[in-house]
Amino acid sequence: MGGGINGLASAWTLVRKGYRVSLFDQGPIPNPVASSFDEHRITRHAYGPMHAYAERMPQAFALWDQLFDDIGARHLEAMPMIAFEREDTGWIGPSLDDLGAMGVGWRELDPAQFSAEHPLIRTDGVTRAVELSGSGMLFPSRIVTDLVVHLAAQGVRFYPHTKVEEIGFETGRVRAGGMVHVGDHVIIAAGAWVNNLLPDTTGELVPSRQTVVFLAPPPELAALWSRAPIYLDLDAETGTYVLPPRPGTRLKIGDHRFSRTGDPDAPRIASEDEVANLIKAGHLAFTDFERYTVLERKACYYTVTEDEHFVIRPAGSRATLLSACSGHGFKLAPQSAAEAVALVERAL
Repeated sequence: MGGGINGLASAWTLVRKGYRVSLFDQGPIPNPVASSFDEHRITRHAYGPMHAYAERMPQAFALWDQLFDDIGARHLEAMPMIAFEREDTGWIGPSLDDLGAMGVGWRELDPAQFSAEHPLIRTDGVTRAVELSGSGMLFPSRIVTDLVVHLAAQGVRFYPHTKVEEIGFETGRVRAGGMVHVGDHVIIAAGAWVNNLLPDTTGELVPSRQTVVFLAPPPELAALWSRAPIYLDLDAETGTYVLPPRPGTRLKIGDHRFSRTGDPDAPRIASEDEVANLIKAGHLAFTDFERYTVLERKACYYTVTEDEHFVIRPAGSRATLLSACSGHGFKLAPQSAAEAVALVERAL
């Protein structure tokens, strides 16, 4: 259930193991309004004090390599990530500990070096900056599109525009689009709509409306941005991430603060009020930000837990729940799918 990256990665994992798979989504497949349908997403090994995420990343990178081999395209560009702060946030130190344990490189930048090497960024007030290896950008829209093409060639049956009306958690039966479908097991990967299918998750899994802004830089800075790394501004008040433009993508700025509000069926155009904090962060982080043009204000929805952990568990003897937390869900989707499929096989 669900044609986003977690549903598609689960289908991919099952097909590799020889299972027959049917995949249902209430919209088109892939769905252009889904959170999985995006121009670029960060992937990385560094996670600050969230050591459990960092521990998952080596296997996640290995599984992405397998997936790219299968679809015949590598939709990942490795590039460094520059993390900088204006006061000690408690993020850099734990990240460097994890990178050292994993054998991933990093480089400290003194203030003068940071200013000279990164003229796109306002460096006044910055007290520490580090260049982190083991990071890069995934290209989600390309990934999910190629994955759909690959899975169709492998015999996966797709049911787009087919709303799931009832799930037999103990039978494997699904009523969708007015028809009953019978399987051995059901994986529920419905993203922000999971509460509709599993009401007992209400309160545990909360849909959260998040915003990003796509920008056009001033013409004279376009060449610099085309070679720029990922930036992670750790400011306590307006902390944001910045993804540089690459062929087929635009410059993007966003944050991971959870609104924990909103209806996932609402329009995905963000209001000016919703992106006000991002605009404020842009003025803090970018040199001459007033000369940048806002091309698009976009809203998306994630499923959020209190502790930012994934929920991958049985939902009955014939059903498994796979719910990713925030934007971290995309980069870890193949690994989350592997965990969900392992539960399925134990139940069969």
